[in-house]
Amino acid sequence: MEGLPLDVRAFHNAVEGHLLAAAAHEEARTAAARFAAGLDWLTEAQRAQVERQFAAEHLGLARASWQRTARRGEELRGEYEGVYRRLRARLLAGFLLGGALVVAADLVVLVSV
Repeated sequence: MEGLPLDVRAFHNAVEGHLLAAAAHEEARTAAARFAAGLDWLTEAQRAQVERQFAAEHLGLARASWQRTARRGEELRGEYEGVYRRLRARLLAGFLLGGALVVAADLVVLVSV
């Protein structure tokens, strides 16, 4: 994924999203059918309505879970990027300080000779 052009990556993400959504819909329908199967006193119309409502609720819960996960991922990304920037700045400062010390030591040696 890292080396792919942006449009191929976007296409891949779109296909992956579609497949995830289709899997979630199928999972919701399956769970709804399993739930409604235990309610044998319902008429076919009532069973279909219960299945539709159950599937819709199941999908709503899945969507909310995905949104929470995405928000947390964005928060973590921001935190890690901040830590990375600070670490990079500290390393750069250390290298610059080390370079300055080497130059100063060279100057002291050259002046003393």
